Amino acid sequence: MSAMNDSLDETRSLGEKAAIFRGAKGSGNVVGSAFIPLRSPLQPPNAAVSTLFKGNRKSREVDETQMGHVPNPFPELLPSAVSLVSECLLPWTKNSATQVIKVYSEDNTSRAVEVPSDITARDICQLFILKNHCIDDHSWTLFEQIPHLSIERTIEDHESVMEVQSGWGMDSHCCLYFRKNYAKYEFFKKPLDFFPEHMVSVSSETNGIMNHSQLIQTFLSSSSCPEIHGFLHAKEHGRKSWKKFYFVLRRSGLYFSNKGTSKEPRHLQFIAEFSDSDVYTLLSAKKVYGAPTDYGFCVKASKLNSARDLKLLCADDEQTRTCWVTAMRLFKYGMQLYQNFVQPYQKQKSSPMRSISENSLVAMDFSGHKSRVIENPSEALSVAVEEGLSWRRKSCHRLSSHGSPSTSQSSMSSIAIHVAQPWFHNKLSRDEAQKLITQQGLIDGVFLVRDSQSNPRTFVLSLCHTQKIKHFQIVPVEDNGELFYSLDDGHTRFTDLLQLVEFYQLNRGVLPCKLKHHCARITL
Repeated sequence: MSAMNDSLDETRSLGEKAAIFRGAKGSGNVVGSAFIPLRSPLQPPNAAVSTLFKGNRKSREVDETQMGHVPNPFPELLPSAVSLVSECLLPWTKNSATQVIKVYSEDNTSRAVEVPSDITARDICQLFILKNHCIDDHSWTLFEQIPHLSIERTIEDHESVMEVQSGWGMDSHCCLYFRKNYAKYEFFKKPLDFFPEHMVSVSSETNGIMNHSQLIQTFLSSSSCPEIHGFLHAKEHGRKSWKKFYFVLRRSGLYFSNKGTSKEPRHLQFIAEFSDSDVYTLLSAKKVYGAPTDYGFCVKASKLNSARDLKLLCADDEQTRTCWVTAMRLFKYGMQLYQNFVQPYQKQKSSPMRSISENSLVAMDFSGHKSRVIENPSEALSVAVEEGLSWRRKSCHRLSSHGSPSTSQSSMSSIAIHVAQPWFHNKLSRDEAQKLITQQGLIDGVFLVRDSQSNPRTFVLSLCHTQKIKHFQIVPVEDNGELFYSLDDGHTRFTDLLQLVEFYQLNRGVLPCKLKHHCARITL
């Protein structure tokens, strides 16, 4: 337990130094929605359409008394005079109390840890990265999953975990999951891939098509008024049917039109704003909610945990859903998300990972009677390559063969090295592979290698490209008694799967993109 507390103290000290989102009062750049205390013109003239997203009579009366006013659907017409910050962005209280939380991994193993009551999601991730000796590539993420509603969401790095748990009901059985999410901040690197041109409009002049920096700046800048629009399926309250409506997302909230694609005030109806709500993805949209597709998502108020409180929506494809969900995250947190994105890189610059002793390491040659320092860089590189090959040959003999055709023992052991690689997943079905890649981020280059379910002699490379998952069969090729593996019918051959993966990490070859991020599972 003392070692556990030491790790927690280290983690907490990291969090206390993160002033970028903790104690810097007046430095917040997140701009909230402007509210107008006027009678809203957005009341539905059509009574049949107004039943969409309605709750029961009692909850509606409470909502009306609490709100008292309706968010301004046209912030571009009125300057925003008030800056609203979500509760989860408030400075931390230096509370020394601790609590025990339980965190799950993808294989449903769990671990209970005692943590400070003011710990953030980033701190939790850092704790498990250290305890499980994971490589910190800034993709590890904490997820909130609500099983009885079959929904989940990314808990942002700056969010207080205890505040998230405070919104759970006593019998909700909500869970925290620790896993990779390569797509968490990918929209800052490639925003045009996340926001299709036909779904985004900006009130200010952009002089044609926006580039990457201009597009993301429109979401981060309070002076611009970006808008996401398009058709979505919506589930009517109290009914099993879904209907298609034209939706508009602005800084002030989410609206739908009860007359085609009209954006006139009298045709737009307010659905939700995000100061006290979060966006979740549906884990089984078709099976649980009868949605027309599996690309479902919803908006849920922080303190409400019943199915009737969800604003259920469904897109026609993954790219459309990703666009809406990402835009809602940006509208809710704004500059805070960008600070979360750059903070790990700023920390790396201030404290390099390599120590003084590592910087002073030199290449040595112990092959002769006397050791010597290798000063020639080319010779040092060749020695390193030879050492790697030697390690590979030794490792092959320590591992048993797997899924190989009947060949000599040397050929069998030469391919077994892939079993120890983090990108290889034994006995994983096609559907399970797609689910794993989807969970860890649908961005270009996310991949894994698995057994072939249809042919035990072969393997399959599952790869994500343009938010779609494709599967490529790795075929064994025999030549003069030697076994090779190939993705292109033997034109390019590799002695083992490790060599194949390393090649396609550097070269696209016959694949649509290079292999960049491998899907990994850990056991807590």
